[in-house]
Amino acid sequence: HVKSLFVGNGLVTDHDHDHWHKQRRIMDPAFSRSYLIGLMGTFNEQAEELMMELEKKADGETAVDVMDLLRRVTLDIIAKVAAFGLELNTLHDDRTAFPQAVTMIMKGIGAARRPFFRYLPWNRKVVKEVQESVRLLRRIGKECIEQRHKAIRNGEEVPLDILTQILKGAAQEKDCDDENMLDNFVTFFVAGHETTANQLSFTVMELTRHPDIITKLQAEVDEVIGVKRDITYEDLGKLEYLSQVLKEILRLYPPVPGTVRWTGKENVIEGVYIPANSTIIFNTYLMGHMERYFKDPEVFNPDRFRKDQPRPYFSYFPFSLGSRSCIGQVFSQMEAKVVMAKFLQRFEFELVPPQSFKILETGTLRPLDAVVCRLKLRHQLGCNSEMKY
Repeated sequence: HVKSLFVGNGLVTDHDHDHWHKQRRIMDPAFSRSYLIGLMGTFNEQAEELMMELEKKADGETAVDVMDLLRRVTLDIIAKVAAFGLELNTLHDDRTAFPQAVTMIMKGIGAARRPFFRYLPWNRKVVKEVQESVRLLRRIGKECIEQRHKAIRNGEEVPLDILTQILKGAAQEKDCDDENMLDNFVTFFVAGHETTANQLSFTVMELTRHPDIITKLQAEVDEVIGVKRDITYEDLGKLEYLSQVLKEILRLYPPVPGTVRWTGKENVIEGVYIPANSTIIFNTYLMGHMERYFKDPEVFNPDRFRKDQPRPYFSYFPFSLGSRSCIGQVFSQMEAKVVMAKFLQRFEFELVPPQSFKILETGTLRPLDAVVCRLKLRHQLGCNSEMKY
């Protein structure tokens, strides 16, 4: 209800199974692995922009708000490849109207979880600002859709991006509901950038406590990628230890701490009677910290996710499970691996104290403190001019 208040009736919030299933059927091709492989160029390009920005500050003394820069670059990526080809350039300036609107919507979603939030008179200003921000995003999204419709009608060459894929799917379904597309346009930004930025922020934060793991990661990155700039899809598959680290981060710090399910009929689960028409909350954060499911759950141990280890069925679901699992999970983890691999390739890093390592819950989980680091270029890479392109 909280999200539907601001983001409409998109994939995340749609309660009607038949309508949701039609949306998912239209959008699935746009998020298929075979299509996403073609986005590696954009992932590389945007991540490289971030690396160049970090290199300017990598003097070993300057305090760098890494979490803020990760939030900016993930917003730029989601805008360019998953939200209709927009060039936001938030990494270099996040004070423009669009990123400010996205930030306002996130603030509203966090605040609106409080009972009666929207009805209390002292919250009217915030509610109005959030609603205006939603209208701004929807207006821009509508312009993008109309321009693409026009280009297709005129037989113009159009980019093979996610918008084109969605419009093709809608045409095949004979159901081109632009208002519903706008719901998902807003949803992409709300669900698609902060979660990945938070995962990467937790990764940087946690790794600073484990220099041995950093050493192992950098050895893997050096072996697989070396000093080349462009990371390929095949490279991602070889970064096995990095995959384990990112999965372990999602166990300890899942950006989306849980998922909700509704029971259409009564159930008995492990002796507990659950009536029909009940709402059940499954908390992946709590389950990830339970000894019952994970030995020494408070210990950061990426080896839990080695291929020879048993899979943690139904106790580990950072992207939910079943048919309603997150449509963007492959997208987000490809993006996370490209950004993190480049970061490990280029930099030595340490946190600027104090750092509490506490978590802030605002609908999503993120580090309570900004992840502020001091960076140095790794010696074997030297400066950017020595990199192989």
